Amino acid sequence: MNWTVSAVFLPEVTAELEPSDPSHASGASTSAPQIPPRKGAPPSNTELLSAMMKRVTLLETMVRSQAKEIKLKDQKIAALERKVPPLHESDGTDDQSARSSLEKRCEHLQNQVWEMESFLKDYGLIWVGDVGGSDPGGGSDASTPSFGVNFDLVLQRIRELNVIAGEGESFVRLTAKGAQLATKESVRLSLYRDGIVLFDGPFRSYQEHSTQQFLQDLMDGYFPSELQSRFPDGTPFEVCDRRNEEFTSRLTFPGKKVRAEQFLNRLPKVVIKNGHVIDIRNSLRDTLQGSTKTQAIPSVIINTPALRVDERGVQPASSDLFTLKIRSEDGNCVFILKMCFSETIGHLRRYLDEHRGSGLCGYDIISAHPRRCYSDESQTLGCCGFTGNSALLLLRKRKR
Repeated sequence: MNWTVSAVFLPEVTAELEPSDPSHASGASTSAPQIPPRKGAPPSNTELLSAMMKRVTLLETMVRSQAKEIKLKDQKIAALERKVPPLHESDGTDDQSARSSLEKRCEHLQNQVWEMESFLKDYGLIWVGDVGGSDPGGGSDASTPSFGVNFDLVLQRIRELNVIAGEGESFVRLTAKGAQLATKESVRLSLYRDGIVLFDGPFRSYQEHSTQQFLQDLMDGYFPSELQSRFPDGTPFEVCDRRNEEFTSRLTFPGKKVRAEQFLNRLPKVVIKNGHVIDIRNSLRDTLQGSTKTQAIPSVIINTPALRVDERGVQPASSDLFTLKIRSEDGNCVFILKMCFSETIGHLRRYLDEHRGSGLCGYDIISAHPRRCYSDESQTLGCCGFTGNSALLLLRKRKR
């Protein structure tokens, strides 16, 4: 038996009982005097028993530690299993039926959308989406709409509009003493973090509808519609970029600030003057609020061959159709045309002239970004680089 144990533990015990081990040397010195083992001699029974006890003690410690770790993991697994609701096994038929139901529902909705579009085409109408970019469910937040201003885009569009308006160019102005060279009056615009100042004021917040319409026109590449009556041919802008400042911090008002409603409540409701009843509060309220009730720019759909539905129901390929949005010279109207990429600029002019009638001044068809004038009437719309929904504008030709 001793020789069997020796054969099993001999390699490991031999490594532990090297003469160079200080612990072994000290242990040997404290025990009874013994003859040191010769190099290569098998270990004694005492040495084997000591090595085996060390190994057994180490293994018992490892077993207790692993048992404790396993117990902790079992408790954690049980706690997690109690938190997770049991999942019911499914035989697969319910999933298949639900998928089939969803596919039928999707197909039904697609057919319904196609029928609605066909119905609109029968009456010469086109669904162009949200032109104004308004949120359908934003009725409750209409008083404080969220409006993001892309200052870099506004400045870029203003530079392009200044080039179109002839920035730096001079013209002859008649005076009482003859004539003189003059430059166009520029529009002074200051951009702040919380609003804008046009000309000499007043300050206009980004929450006002008129301010949003003004900046939206600029970001779309159009001359603002509210300035069309004053500058029908456009005029350059003089911009002061103060996007990192708040206008309210620059105001120094010594008096006590009051809200608009508090100020209006201090005024009489009506005043009788020269036999006329004047509604003071409502008129001042409209003045303070500005053009918040400004109506949206109307859209006019122009009848084109691509719009008309063939009697046999044969329509052009959908990939060959696209929608053009063209803003009029005065900015008071947006023309919407359904056209094919194979049609030309000449076709586009003819459709516009037929709808607008004769006797109008000459005009150019241009794009704001990139700035380009489309004067070649033989060029196809596909070669012009138009995409699925392109925006253009009309500009009066300057008198020579």
